Amino acid sequence: MLTDKLKGKKIVVTGASKGMGMFTVIHLAKEGAIPVIVARGEQRLGIIRKFIGETFGVECITYVADLSDESERKKLLVELKEKHPDIVGLVNNAGFGSFESLQAASWEKSNKMIQLNVTALIHLTQELLPILEENGGHVINVGSQSGKIATPKAAVYTATKHAVVGFTNSLRMETDRVTVTAVNPGPVATSFFEQADPSGGYEASVKAIMLDPNKIARRMVRTFDTHEREINAPAWMEAASKLYQAAPGVMEKAFRSQFNKK
Repeated sequence: MLTDKLKGKKIVVTGASKGMGMFTVIHLAKEGAIPVIVARGEQRLGIIRKFIGETFGVECITYVADLSDESERKKLLVELKEKHPDIVGLVNNAGFGSFESLQAASWEKSNKMIQLNVTALIHLTQELLPILEENGGHVINVGSQSGKIATPKAAVYTATKHAVVGFTNSLRMETDRVTVTAVNPGPVATSFFEQADPSGGYEASVKAIMLDPNKIARRMVRTFDTHEREINAPAWMEAASKLYQAAPGVMEKAFRSQFNKK
């Protein structure tokens, strides 16, 4: 337990119906927090709400919304600001990827990725920031190691995650009343790859190094106590990203075969 620090505190989690988002909700509820969870799937949200109530005896508030849709985001934000002015946390977890060359990708899919991974994250943060500043809150933005090291067949996804990393770093310097944490994981064992790589080839090639979403979620929740600047995992991939930034040409040649496994 985080010494009851989160007990009774409302924390918004987007992309909360599966994977890291779902596990984050569970760990928040375990600490006594009141998760305010957002996702597209009403049925999944209902199941999670029931599980949280029965298992931890805490309230779980649900909102059904497609955050890539501006009108739905605006409707959600009105609800959040009017009904939950006591929010102390925002976990921007919603996002998706697609592993295909830029020429092969449809603009519809690329634009939806940009809207969800970047626009929605910035929009929610900007609108809720006054509340979070007043309450001494915490923003956690889920980026990716792809936000630090570029790979082929992921131009748009990589661009969105670079944007998340840059936005998070700038936001941290703009406010001293809100803790800002970036979470940059490598491949995580979630349903992400069902959409990103329907063939299953890339997932199979990185299966041995996949991260446990439950463990990453637990680390994310602990940042409400530790106030960590970043979570980067695995450590060797973070080291590789730093080498890439120092010598991108060398790294691109050295890891060309691995990069092309997508």
